[in-house]
Parts: sequence; C-alpha cells; structure tokens
Amino acid sequence: MMNQAASSSPRLIRVVEVLCLAVLLLAAPACLATDHAVVFVYHRFGEPRYPTTNTPVAAFKEQLDYLASHGFHVWPLPRLVRTLRAGKPVPDKTVALSIDDAFQSVYENAWPLLRAHHFPVTIFVSTQAVNRHYPAYMSWSEMRTMQAQGATFADHTVTHPHPLVRKRGESRAAWKKRMRAEVFDAQKCLQKELGPTTNTHPKLFAYPYGEYSPDLARLVNGLGFVAFAQASGVLGEPLDIRALPRFPIDTDFDALSMFARRAVSLPMPLAKARPWSPVVGNANNPPKLILSLVRPLHGLSCYRSDGSRMAQTLKSPTQVIVKADAPLPHGRSMYTCTAPAPGGNYYWYTHPWFRMPQ
Repeated sequence: MMNQAASSSPRLIRVVEVLCLAVLLLAAPACLATDHAVVFVYHRFGEPRYPTTNTPVAAFKEQLDYLASHGFHVWPLPRLVRTLRAGKPVPDKTVALSIDDAFQSVYENAWPLLRAHHFPVTIFVSTQAVNRHYPAYMSWSEMRTMQAQGATFADHTVTHPHPLVRKRGESRAAWKKRMRAEVFDAQKCLQKELGPTTNTHPKLFAYPYGEYSPDLARLVNGLGFVAFAQASGVLGEPLDIRALPRFPIDTDFDALSMFARRAVSLPMPLAKARPWSPVVGNANNPPKLILSLVRPLHGLSCYRSDGSRMAQTLKSPTQVIVKADAPLPHGRSMYTCTAPAPGGNYYWYTHPWFRMPQ
C-alpha cells in the first residue's frame, strides 16, 4: 500500500494509524477516529476545452498539497469502503481520491502529482474506449504501470452509456440484460488486462454520468458491486452501497477554499430521506424531498442545481419537506442541503434527480 506523505514509509504510516485508533480515548486530536470520510471524483486534468469535467493542473496540485500539509489521511478507496462497511473507525480527516473514465490526461498530468505525494487513487474505467485505442484515453500498458505503482482500477461499464435511457423499442427485460452485460463484461475485461488483483474487495463500480435508478442499483449490487454516484456528500452511517456519494471537482468547483470546506464536511444526520429513487417522471415534477433528521438542525438551507435557495416546510423539529418551485428540466438536477456544524464545518447532503426522455 502506498504511504501518505512523501517523507514517510508505508510501514510507518500503517503503524501510526493503528496506534491512533488503539489509543483513541487518550490520543491527541490528530489521532481522533470517526465513522465517516470524504471521497472526491475527478475526470480530466489540464483540458480546458472540457470545462464541465476538467480540473486545471495547478488547482489539482494545490489540492494535493493542501491534503499533505493539513494532516489528511488519503486512503485507497477499496480500503475505505471495506473499513466503513465493517463498522470500524477511520482516522479523522480521512479522504479518498477517485477518477472516472481513464482519460489520457490522468496519466500525463495527474499521476505524476499523485506519485509525488505517494497518494493512492482509484480510476473507474470504461473499457471499450481503451480497447479501441482512442487517443483521448489511457492504454492498458499505462494502467499496468500505474497499478504497479499503487493505483487501483474499477468498473465503469463497457461503453459509458446513459444507463437510464432505453434504446428505441427496447423492453425493460432487454434493457436489464444490456446493463448487466455493460457491468459484467467491463469487469471481465479489467481482470483480463490488469490481472486478478483488479477484483478488489469489495468490487467497486461507478455509474456513468452518476445516473442510477432502483432497478439499476439492484442489478449492480446483485453482481456483487459497491456502487458510487456523483452526488456531493459524505460517506457515513448508514452506508448505502447502492449509490455512495462523491464530491465532483471540475473547473467550477476547484477553488481551494471550496475544496477545503468539502474535505472536512460531515454527513447530514439523517434517519431517512424519501424518496430514495432519483428518477423524476411527469407526475412528480417538481419532486418533493422529505428529510427525517436524527435531531433538529439550525441553519438548514437547501438549494437547486442553479444555486437558487428553496423554501422548506417544517413538519416537525426533525422532519423537513423540500420542493422546487418549478419543474426540473430534462437531464440531471439536484437538491443540495447544508447546515452549520461544530468547528465551523458543514453537514452536507445532496439528492440527485434524473429526468430522462420517455
């Protein structure tokens, strides 16, 4: 496993983390343990012609430098999921880094910076583009090099489709068969090209475009995968392996102040959020979100994708109803709710919505 700071060895890092957890009640604040962690997701690096998925190289370097200089623990994503699923604590200020799509700029621009800090990363790969040698994507040879140096690779389907959109005339059964092949065949290809070590424990999957539904989540979980979405939020209890949150980083959200705030954010203390399904039909547009809180929160604010603040209906001190004042457009939308937390941090919860062509 890769170490977490350029001046520390992997063995020393593991010993320090074990000691921190073992003496939790007597330790200094830097060794405090917690039951949550933050995951970031990136796509491209230094490709400004793709602003919605690009992170400037200088901004990425600044973010990694910040993690290294402010006492963060950067864990491999499989290890983080495995630990939280087992109900075990992780060190305070633990984050994981993930990258979707395996673009060439990952190898050329991001990987050298990650290696300089000895930070682990998990890359979700859509295999068809790699197999067809598209120049915008990494090669299997480059991935093997990265794997030998500590990177891990995971499933992102074969063709990177919009997974909720059925083809013309496609039945629900045919759609499920196609989606199963997208997930299963990509994992099979990864294991063939990168070896059995790609079959991480647990197996990880990222939804293309972050889009999912109850049917798709059941299919993915049924194949033995823990699934990730792209909705901003914090991994915490209860850990919902159907669609785990990640904070997306791109040109619009790469400012160091915003990155730093997300890195120390906390999971919203929710007992339940309804509906779980993010799919929006004509009959439920705009959708209503019901948040059942574990305890009352002061300063809770909720926003639409465009940043406009939404009205809230308080049904009880711990139940809040949030609903946009106008129908959501086709495509991806979200409701994001935050509230001040102790220490100047923020509780954070995002519910994605997907309104797809009928």
